[in-house]
Amino acid sequence: MTADAERAREAVTTPPALMAAPGYLARRIYQSYVALWTRVVDPVLTGPQFAVLTVVDSHPGMDQGSLASSVALDRSTMTDVVRRMEAAGLIVRQTALHDGRRKLLFMTDEGRRRLAEVNRLARTLDEELLRGYEGAERDRIMRELTRLAGHWESLLDDR
Repeated sequence: MTADAERAREAVTTPPALMAAPGYLARRIYQSYVALWTRVVDPVLTGPQFAVLTVVDSHPGMDQGSLASSVALDRSTMTDVVRRMEAAGLIVRQTALHDGRRKLLFMTDEGRRRLAEVNRLARTLDEELLRGYEGAERDRIMRELTRLAGHWESLLDDR
């Protein structure tokens, strides 16, 4: 790269219009989070897979459809995630006794082991992400993020 090109690259700043766009900022946050997750927590187990493991651990035998909504995944994505996790030996699917269409999810011993390992690293990342925010301010940020997520998800229902 030439010196002029390098200077031009350094001079480029994000336009105010983008900095005022919540979607742009959310994308930046998400990209940073995924990169940090891969570096700090686990390069193989994804955030959605971690969420599925967490819910299956809390609610063994929950059906796949109900679990999908609890971790904010659409049904087709959920099916793919569960297939990969089952192939990795983290969960098992069992057909519900009285409804052959319902697939019930259970953790394997390997799933429990991986969840414990990854959960410790994920909590460390959570602390790093919120470093500098303590007590009431941290609680406020988490409430606002939860509120924003709920609001944006509700917009999908309106469409």
